[in-house]
Amino acid sequence: MSAPEQNSAPSTGSGPSTGSGPSTGAGPSTGVDPSTGVEPSSGIGAPAGMSCARVQADIIELAGLRERTQVLKALAARRALPLPPVGWVAAARDTLVLCVRPQRWLVLSVPAAAGVALSGWRAAGAACAAAIELSSGLSALHLAGPAVLEVLARGCRLDLHPSAFVAGSVAATSMAQVQVIIAALPAGWLLLTPSSTAQHLREWLAAAAAPFGFAVGANVTVGSLSGERTP
Repeated sequence: MSAPEQNSAPSTGSGPSTGSGPSTGAGPSTGVDPSTGVEPSSGIGAPAGMSCARVQADIIELAGLRERTQVLKALAARRALPLPPVGWVAAARDTLVLCVRPQRWLVLSVPAAAGVALSGWRAAGAACAAAIELSSGLSALHLAGPAVLEVLARGCRLDLHPSAFVAGSVAATSMAQVQVIIAALPAGWLLLTPSSTAQHLREWLAAAAAPFGFAVGANVTVGSLSGERTP
């Protein structure tokens, strides 16, 4: 008898198709905010410990001429604009006035057409004060949030605790190796720094606030801050 017929080995089809792995989309966008030049660090939905916003303002320095300061104060009073003593901020409608040097005041007002604020003060106060345009030379920032004091303490030697630096106080100091003027407002903090160092200061603030959550706030005008009347 012939040997039993041997069946051919079972055919082996091609293995299970292995599709391409799950597509990996691009990571979350972490673009730099164009208004500040820094990157927000707070996660989506996470409360920010500190926010930083640009303050839009015309900035004029008034320097009282010798023995004519009282005339300048009378002129300012007619404009319903108090000139505070050294170390204080005064608020009037759409205006903040800071004094960190004797007989000198920084007047922050709502932005107007170029040169309007300066020419107004020069025309009215030529006999009693020198008016200097600083709108391009200084940058103003507004800080708010529960972690502001902790963040500022990392770079400022001043005692900014509310018991020592009450609302309405202002001082010139250094922070993050740059010159700043810092003012305590009832609802936040105002920082002025030379425009040439403003980017460095914003980056330092963002890095110092990162552990608490940092957010870039929408631009504010000095008009929104001037309603916070201070001594």
